[in-house]
Amino acid sequence: MTDYKFSKQIKRFSVILIIIGAIGIAFGFYSAPSNVEEAKEIVANMSHDDHGGGHSDAGHGDGHSDDGHGASGHEYDHDKHVFHQLHNKPWAAIYVPALFFMMISLGVLAFYAIQRASQAGWSIVLYRLMEGITGYLLPGSIFVIIILAFSALKFNHLFIWMDPEVVAHDEIIRNKVGYLNIPFFFARAIIYITGWVLYRNISRRLSLEQDTNNDISIHKKLFKFSAGFLVFFLVSESMMSWDWIMSIDPHWFSTLFGWYVFAGMFVSGITTLALITIYLKSQNYLSFVNNSHIHDMAKFMFGVSIFWAYLWFSQFMLIWYSNIPEEVTYFITRIEDYNLLFFGMVVLNLIFPLIVLMNSDFKKTNFIVILTGIVIIIGHYLDVYNMIMPSAVGNMWSFGAAEIGGFLFFLGIFIYVVFKEISKAPILAKGDPFIEESKTFQYYNLD
Repeated sequence: MTDYKFSKQIKRFSVILIIIGAIGIAFGFYSAPSNVEEAKEIVANMSHDDHGGGHSDAGHGDGHSDDGHGASGHEYDHDKHVFHQLHNKPWAAIYVPALFFMMISLGVLAFYAIQRASQAGWSIVLYRLMEGITGYLLPGSIFVIIILAFSALKFNHLFIWMDPEVVAHDEIIRNKVGYLNIPFFFARAIIYITGWVLYRNISRRLSLEQDTNNDISIHKKLFKFSAGFLVFFLVSESMMSWDWIMSIDPHWFSTLFGWYVFAGMFVSGITTLALITIYLKSQNYLSFVNNSHIHDMAKFMFGVSIFWAYLWFSQFMLIWYSNIPEEVTYFITRIEDYNLLFFGMVVLNLIFPLIVLMNSDFKKTNFIVILTGIVIIIGHYLDVYNMIMPSAVGNMWSFGAAEIGGFLFFLGIFIYVVFKEISKAPILAKGDPFIEESKTFQYYNLD
């Protein structure tokens, strides 16, 4: 079988995920407080359940200084702060998966551009799968933009710098207002998304054109276009990570952050590509994909996991060692209120892939690659959760209906869009000049 048909099972499975997810999200919004009094009641109930109703001062402040307030004023500020955290909860619960799945697609786009620019021979048989995964980039980006727009319209308090009242009381945010202002924020977002989607659509069109036209000029165009795009990608991805993730806590910054976010999305994208490849191969598609292709993707999963861990450690160690108050609050919040998640995702994202994928034989064993892939996806989802939640909801986090529902909802849409996109074109990019090299690719020490 050569061309993939969008199966009823996949369609049904993705629609069920979307429906279950939507119900969970709806329940999350329904149970969120709509005013300070309701928030106080929820916290009181949490206290009765031994959850603890306090909040971490290192978490997401709402911009008010404690100085100059009487006891009642401080108490009101505290209650308002907790209300914002609880009110943010369902919004953050959908923002995390919206961002995560969009970044998987973006990570695959970067991988695709690298393969094109380096003129790699081994990966050509996977091009159509990469193009299918990047088909989610536009809808995924639109979901993110919609949530950001709701933030700008004051439906939530995820981005405290969008609140003029907070800015008026906060000198640090006021000093950043030239960059962190709503019109410039959305102008940048449109530039990022336009650049990504433009490259994706043009390279897809040229790739399909190449199937029926063996003109070498198309290959050269794809090479040049991909090399140019990678320059744009490196700049836009770093700025996107500052805008859409780091600015949730506008008091904190890290010069490594763009690279750190890139490493997470890159390994998540490659892992997703490996999982989809193995699935389609099990369905009797991709007869031209062999153990060596799986082995190479597993090598990337292994290598980029170590690269991610290197960046995680570099960011953590340098901030811990310098012990500057404005910087360490980021990690204090996570270690105090998110201890298990914070260190647990390091185990999932480094220790597990390191131990399992170090063995060359394991890299070509489908079951082990799938198992490691699922662990990596969960680990990097928790990584994005760790980046967003402490600043958005403080210690009021949980994995409830909204969090699980949000993940299932966007997973369902991702699966539906990706597999539908894969079914739209021949599953082999047969016009590429190196296609035969790719089909017969063998890693030297594999059977």
